[in-house]
Amino acid sequence: MKPSEYAELDATALAALIRSGESSADEVAQAAVAALEDVQPKVNGLVSGPFERPLEHAADGPFAGVPFAIKDLITHAAGVPTRSGTRLLGDGVPMPTDTYLMARFRRAGLATLGLTATPELGFNANTEAVATGSVRNPWDLDRSPGGSSGGSAALVAARALPVAHANDGGGSIRIPAAACGLVGLKPSQGRVTPGPDYADPLLGLGIEFALTRTVRDCAGLLDAVHGYAAGDRYRLPDPARPYADEVRAGSRTLRIALHTEPFTGNGPVDPRCVAAVESVGRTLEELGHHVERAAPALDADAFDDANLVAWCSFLADGVDTLAAALGVEPGPDNLEATTRACADFGRTLRAADIYAAERVFNTTRRAVAAFHETYDLVLTPTMNAPNTAAGHLNADDPSLDARGWYDRIFGTAGFTAVSNVTGNPAISLPLGTTAEGWPIGVQLMAPYAEEATLIALAGDLERALPWADRRPAVAVG
Repeated sequence: MKPSEYAELDATALAALIRSGESSADEVAQAAVAALEDVQPKVNGLVSGPFERPLEHAADGPFAGVPFAIKDLITHAAGVPTRSGTRLLGDGVPMPTDTYLMARFRRAGLATLGLTATPELGFNANTEAVATGSVRNPWDLDRSPGGSSGGSAALVAARALPVAHANDGGGSIRIPAAACGLVGLKPSQGRVTPGPDYADPLLGLGIEFALTRTVRDCAGLLDAVHGYAAGDRYRLPDPARPYADEVRAGSRTLRIALHTEPFTGNGPVDPRCVAAVESVGRTLEELGHHVERAAPALDADAFDDANLVAWCSFLADGVDTLAAALGVEPGPDNLEATTRACADFGRTLRAADIYAAERVFNTTRRAVAAFHETYDLVLTPTMNAPNTAAGHLNADDPSLDARGWYDRIFGTAGFTAVSNVTGNPAISLPLGTTAEGWPIGVQLMAPYAEEATLIALAGDLERALPWADRRPAVAVG
């Protein structure tokens, strides 16, 4: 198999090719390694690999032999050094076991060939860690691929991988999906296990899943990895039927709220993003859905204050736990300036501050849940702009305190963090294009545990507004 042939196929098609015997898993892996070696010098999405051979995986899983990579944050594989984008971990610390999700990726048959880049400890909407260098957007190498799952997004968009692991604490699946023209689903809290290392990463905001190029890959992978694991705090009902069936069946008639003002951060919204959402709204009406302008009433200032507490307390705990375990002193030689600022602020917080933030989050969850009693979905831009320039979100800027850094990030991403707080599923789809040819992401948010509603409608939109033939400037073949 030639890399150019490999690059044309999504994960579902590659799995079918391997099952049929038309191509072997080894041939596909060789093509994937060549593809990764082709685009890596241009986009810098890998921080480890490509491995000479994929990590061990099931030969009979639904995605047996399909090339894959894991983001170097939260999810980890036994024996593979993890660095989390930070110099604090040196050259990386090998982990003794798989996380539960990594074990499920293996059982699904995914053939892991490397680790993808993340910003330091995940707190950035681009991916330019001092430890590993700047990841670039394959649509335009002067632009950022977004973050924090920017390494995965750059490699999937450049067609070096059909699918890659990602996670999302404030938009880190959906932001790079929007910037790189991908499908980015953040599942509901509890849909994908975070165990055993975490019960509620980032006070419950952090969610694990993946980035794909097609809706059917998104649905099929969720079918393969969702579900409760022993000790998880949440146990959601299983879906009524496989998510892959929802893609084929399509959506019921829905009532959809269209909203183009940011929920958080108060940054301006690019008119091109507004126009893309309004265009999708018209398409949805043509498909028979009811679309009107509406939004849940939220206190943006209180939300941002609470979200800042969640992020900074998480960073302080992470930095101090890692430093103590490794016997190192956190400082400018091993941490970026804004990480130090956020951790310093996090250390000043009291238990009362955490509980006060959770009260705001509870109010937010209740307001959004009440809104969804009237509206099935909320349609918004994914980002405030199609993408950002490389270097715009400089996490090593010593002039920024914790609030200044938070405002810089969420000034570019004012639509995504709400669903992290509510735990509701949300998906970004590449439904718009700029004059430069950059993708524009459009977000749909659903009630808690309603991934099926999102995936069914995403399948309809993929058929109505297809994106499969679009190619970035940097792409395999």
